[in-house]
Amino acid sequence: MSGRRRSLKLTFWKHYDFDMNEPLRLSKRMSELGLCSRREADEWIERGWVCVDGVVVAELGSKVLPSQEIKVKRQAAAQQARRVTILINKPMGYVSGQAEDGYEPAVVLIRPENRWKLDASVTDFHGSQLKSLVPAGRLDIDSIGLLVLTQDGRIAKQLVGEDSKIEKEYLVRVAHTKPGRLPDAMLKKLNHGLVMDGRQLKRANVKWQNEDQLSFILQEGRKRQIRRMCDMVGLKVLGLKRVRIGDVTLGDLPVGQWRYLCNDEQF
Repeated sequence: MSGRRRSLKLTFWKHYDFDMNEPLRLSKRMSELGLCSRREADEWIERGWVCVDGVVVAELGSKVLPSQEIKVKRQAAAQQARRVTILINKPMGYVSGQAEDGYEPAVVLIRPENRWKLDASVTDFHGSQLKSLVPAGRLDIDSIGLLVLTQDGRIAKQLVGEDSKIEKEYLVRVAHTKPGRLPDAMLKKLNHGLVMDGRQLKRANVKWQNEDQLSFILQEGRKRQIRRMCDMVGLKVLGLKRVRIGDVTLGDLPVGQWRYLCNDEQF
């Protein structure tokens, strides 16, 4: 091995050893391991439900090494098992999260009378399920389709975390703003090559479904991304519907109704 290659290898291992011996916040490490969200971790730590190398750690801000063993008590696991995830077919005119500009959030539709009669879940609805129920991703006020609301921090991280690779599929009705059809070169641009907010978009899968409808499959979700993408290539969006998130589809769920994510479903 040359002296330069030996030096590069040594530098790499020094950096690796440094990272492995760098203490991390316990809540951050628990989130990295997929045990829970950071917010859940802080709650469990305060309640004395977290053990590091067999010792209860109940002080917020505590740090651990990546090599240390982290376990949670049965109370934490039981609490997590009670958390629900709800799928709703969001109608137009509702916002995904907090109420704004006089528009109601989609969570107001989570009522017993709006539960889909064909929901296969045996979970019983209770008002406490609305507590800490947050949207895992956005869906514009003028868009419809699959919206996920969850109490489970693990699912929220899986769907909207920075390193998420979960696909989202949309059906988009469009009109070309210029005479004729959209040029093939512009369709290729929609698939890869567009820059938004100074950063190139991730590769997408965009294809025609029929003469006025496109299918978009994305692995990111910037604000009003599809509408902005279409505008860049001379298309006007007339309607937008999300039909799939990962392996979970909207299916026959009626507009304005909801159902629980079943135990055997995974994104």
